[in-house]
Amino acid sequence: MQLNEAFKLISDKVGEALEPRGFQQVKADSAKENELVALYVSENVAYSVIYYKDKMHTLLRECPMTEEGPDNDWKTLATWMFDPESDGQKEAGSIANDFVEAVSAPTAQKRAKQIKKSKGKKKDDEGNADPLFLSKRFVTLFPELKDEIKAEEEGYDPFRGVTFARASIVPKVNELIKKGSAADLKKLGSILSAQYSNGDVDTRSIITIVILNSVPEEYDEKISEHLSEDLQKAFKHSKKFRGKQVAPEKEKKQKQTMAQRLDRYNNK
Repeated sequence: MQLNEAFKLISDKVGEALEPRGFQQVKADSAKENELVALYVSENVAYSVIYYKDKMHTLLRECPMTEEGPDNDWKTLATWMFDPESDGQKEAGSIANDFVEAVSAPTAQKRAKQIKKSKGKKKDDEGNADPLFLSKRFVTLFPELKDEIKAEEEGYDPFRGVTFARASIVPKVNELIKKGSAADLKKLGSILSAQYSNGDVDTRSIITIVILNSVPEEYDEKISEHLSEDLQKAFKHSKKFRGKQVAPEKEKKQKQTMAQRLDRYNNK
């Protein structure tokens, strides 16, 4: 599949998802010949889809808008590899679907509201992506997680990020690190790095203390080489917590089913 054709498929899908929320595509001339860029803006938020030809990486990014345009303090929400020599419409479609989910999720709309409220305030280093958003990023590697996430959302409120990561994400990550291909390891590293960069405090802790610290030590280097510099440093620092009992997540109230709620109502 031609690169330009694949990039248009991905960016057009993102644009279609954003249009009902008032986003418009604006011209974005790439500063480098090495890049392909599509830019979508609203009053408060900008999204860009960008492809780096040398790394063969496709990124979905987000930043606040100013009166002059995007403030260019971009946060990466998702990263995928796309090799035009071997990948085709199926792979481009998967990337498009993941990007659409990222910009359409309730957490994305929540971040847009937070960005609007925080305009003019001092910036900090904490992102807004939460543990649920992090968990959904792993569906691109582990499709079976989609049903597990749905069951967790239906059973507990709020979403038990730590509990879910330990039970459902950690075993799959460890199996992939042991037996996965180089391409799978790169995807895993990209997901972890992007979500660490854009995540809130809980999300960052889940990535380092729960997921990465659960990797068998003999595989540390195998995954570390695919992590961003910031996450490599955080992983190294977090290793001091290995083998120590971390305070468990407080048990959340389990949601009642509709049948249970009706039964309680009828028996009043």
